[in-house]
Amino acid sequence: MKTETGSKSKWILTLGALGVVYGDIGTSPLYTMQECLNVGEAYGREAAVKGSLSLIFWALVLVVCFKYILYVTRADNHGEGGIFALLGLTKKGVSNQKTSLFVLTVLAGAALLYGDGIITPAISVLGAAEGLKAINPEFEKYIVPISCVVLLILFACQRQGTHRIGTIFGPVMCVWFLSLAVLGIFQIVEFPGIAAALNPFYGISYLGGHPERAAFILGAVVLSITGAEALYADMGHFGRTAIARGWFILAFPCLVLNYFGQGAYVLSNPTDLSNPFYAIAPAGVIKYGLVALAFAASVIASQALITGVYSLTRQAIQLGFFPRTHITHTNENIEGQIYMPFINWAMACGSIFLVIEFKSTENLAAAYGIAVTGTMAITTLAFYFVIRERWHYPVWKALGLCTIFMIVDLAFFFSNIHKIADGGWFPLLVGAALLSIMYVWKTGRTHIMQTLYSNQLEMPVIIQDIKDSHVHRVAGTAIFMAGRPTGVPVVLLHHLKNNQCIHQCVIIMSIMTQPVPRVDMVKDIEIEDLGEGFTRVIVPHGYIETPKLSQIIDILTLNGLPIQHGRTTYYFNREVIFYGGNSRLWRWQKSLYGLMSRNARPVRDHYGIPPNQIVEMGLPVRI
Repeated sequence: MKTETGSKSKWILTLGALGVVYGDIGTSPLYTMQECLNVGEAYGREAAVKGSLSLIFWALVLVVCFKYILYVTRADNHGEGGIFALLGLTKKGVSNQKTSLFVLTVLAGAALLYGDGIITPAISVLGAAEGLKAINPEFEKYIVPISCVVLLILFACQRQGTHRIGTIFGPVMCVWFLSLAVLGIFQIVEFPGIAAALNPFYGISYLGGHPERAAFILGAVVLSITGAEALYADMGHFGRTAIARGWFILAFPCLVLNYFGQGAYVLSNPTDLSNPFYAIAPAGVIKYGLVALAFAASVIASQALITGVYSLTRQAIQLGFFPRTHITHTNENIEGQIYMPFINWAMACGSIFLVIEFKSTENLAAAYGIAVTGTMAITTLAFYFVIRERWHYPVWKALGLCTIFMIVDLAFFFSNIHKIADGGWFPLLVGAALLSIMYVWKTGRTHIMQTLYSNQLEMPVIIQDIKDSHVHRVAGTAIFMAGRPTGVPVVLLHHLKNNQCIHQCVIIMSIMTQPVPRVDMVKDIEIEDLGEGFTRVIVPHGYIETPKLSQIIDILTLNGLPIQHGRTTYYFNREVIFYGGNSRLWRWQKSLYGLMSRNARPVRDHYGIPPNQIVEMGLPVRI
């Protein structure tokens, strides 16, 4: 019976992985082959088809199968994946208060994913909507409006949470992949010679025969692997085993069959210049069904990237690289299902802008690829440090393996450089903006913390002074929030100076992010009795967790501290930014930090503290 239960759970996880992890890469057949033909048609149809198919196949093998499935996904941070997970696994990671060149590079990779997160919904929905042309060419004028409406509905529904529709994602994508395979098999049977394109010689000779266009050829081929980074980023939801099983058993063979089926159709029908993805479907009900299924698959692909950006943003907030913003938990049972209104509508505006600006997947493909390939290269760089420091690979082995990865990554990255003028500027602009925000916020916060705590007093000194001065002790409990787990919080000093009294029970609380995704708060919380009614509490939490004060208070109560939820006062600093300080920031960066500080979500709301139990004290700070 245990075996059956385990087997059932195993396949449920695999089905879930199909619905979330492979949404992006699974919808690439909508536009990849068409773009490859647009680039290579001038060199002969057969050479373009077989050369492109060979390159697509080996790109999937080298990048997805070899790099990500066999190696990178093994570098998990307590089960979690993604570029911040790699950062947490290195000695150069989040524990370092300075934003080193390595950390800045990793942040650049994270920032580029935002650009990819905006483009993916736009190109996926556009690709599905273009299927309407295969039904009736007259529908072409409605493609952009329909795509905008679908995107608007998609982003408007995000507040409901993914759990309400998540149960159908897996089955729908399973049907999608099987449909890809069936359509491809029928065409391959009609033209079995297309299997020769499995030979890497066709891809190599295609590139070598047209070196002046090699960048454009690879720039089209890269569209087939743009979802590869999601395999690692979403690993924490399903685990490496389920992701690998879903890839090798279903996703990979179905994608290959469909790409080769499209190629077989193109060579069998040399006069048909329509999108081969829709062309391989028989006219009538099957084609209508494929268009509808493509819409569903594109929405799922978009959903995966949208929720991925939410998770990435929350990790950045917890690690101190992004200002606090409103986070809504859409499922009380699953920590990872969240909704972030500001991020959601910023992405919605970006995606709809792209649809209106570029109007077709052919044009939008010019903006696609440069962001994700840049992130892939940065992932390889971070992975090198992980396998050296964590896996203790010798230099020759680590360098040899990562050199192979990097050659492929940089080949694809530089093949997309030519896209900058035609639309590739957009994800780079988004990435630069997000990188600036993360760098400025982290640098500004570090400067403020160092300024406040550079000449700090120690708690024993303050406690002794309170005792010697006979400072009046009032009934109740006061919790003073401290940014660092040492010294005296500035807000406590201000309180003593202005009110000349202190509560009988005083708790100095620091909530500290750890370089791991989750911690056992009950087990790892640190409670230190300082004497005279003073207690220091250090609350650790993972970078994908958002601790609530109510949970922390319950833990402290169980540990014997006399705290009552409704009779506790929380003291915070409210920083007021002034310019003219000696921070490393330039003037425009200081202005940006000031803007973000004024608009960041208050700590009291971030940790869920009742507003009628809060006292905030202004804290002038020069940066």
